Amino acid sequence: MAFHFHPLASTRVHLSPIPFAAAAGAPSPSSSVAIVAHHHHHHHGRRRFSAIVATAAAASAAATTEFDFKAYMGERAVAVNRALDAAIPAGEPPAALHDAMRYALLAGGKRVRPALCLAACAVVGGPEAWAMPAAAAVEMVHTMSLVHDDLPCMDDDDLRRGKPTCHVVYGEPIAVLAGDALLSLSFHHMASVGSYPPDVDPERHPARVVRAIGELARCIGSEGLVAGQVVDLEMTGTSEPVPLERLEYIHLHKTAALLEASVVIGAIIGGGTDEQIERLRKYARSIGLLFQVVDDILDVTKSSEELGKTAGKDLASDKTTYPKLLGLDKSREFAEKLLSDAIEQLDCFDKEKAAPLLHLANYIAHRQN
Repeated sequence: MAFHFHPLASTRVHLSPIPFAAAAGAPSPSSSVAIVAHHHHHHHGRRRFSAIVATAAAASAAATTEFDFKAYMGERAVAVNRALDAAIPAGEPPAALHDAMRYALLAGGKRVRPALCLAACAVVGGPEAWAMPAAAAVEMVHTMSLVHDDLPCMDDDDLRRGKPTCHVVYGEPIAVLAGDALLSLSFHHMASVGSYPPDVDPERHPARVVRAIGELARCIGSEGLVAGQVVDLEMTGTSEPVPLERLEYIHLHKTAALLEASVVIGAIIGGGTDEQIERLRKYARSIGLLFQVVDDILDVTKSSEELGKTAGKDLASDKTTYPKLLGLDKSREFAEKLLSDAIEQLDCFDKEKAAPLLHLANYIAHRQN
């Protein structure tokens, strides 16, 4: 299945009325804010606008209090790290390979993709435990992509998550092989019966796993992540400016594809309907592109210490980014538009179950590293 690109047009970026910078420090937007404001305006027409805004702000604060996003992410990260730690043997031969795999995989990271996978499973009504093997798998794939991306023949970076990159510590050959082994392990982990809790639906589960594995494979390969990396390499260092459509192609494949897979396979394993899965796919594409737009903005505006990776690298290598093509303000406006597009896809889900996905979208938009 070919990717259907986000319909970004040159006029598109002018649409958002919310300046990104202003929103960055604000409480996470919540659909309840608009509802509360509208409700009070309808029944109390004479109330001053400032009072309505105050009510909406209070509702937003209440919504933020009700769902503790920091605690949610912390708990998921601990559970995912436990699963990842158990999946790779420590000290077993070949020790150098397993050590390199563990070094790359357990070096930290925010575990956004596994959290998306678990949240997508829950939003369609599945127990989170069903999606843990898939959540671990997408993190293995993500780590593989980072290890290979950092190689001298690719983006040539020696800092990742605030630590020396895998090839710096273990050498290039082991780093390549560690990435290969992580990719293989991701599918093995998802396919193994022993990875799943005993309460999975014995009749539907095997077909869901096969479908999820197919989805993950497609989003990684020549239609997904790898395609994005190839076109990115082709574009890097070229004297001619990269058109906006090509930049979007790179990011939809290189960054958004794996975020999409994380969400979609979680929804598949959780037993989501085709309609739910496709809504979540659209949500994931928007936040996937959003992730990269924000990444580009942070590269321009933050230091290496703040980011945990080399800052200003895109500018130094003359790499095409959204700020370079659109300017910083228009890039921020585009980010807000993508955020609103993503949140719109969550409207049909139970508000409580959708809270993690809503907050994850806001986190991706407003993160500082």
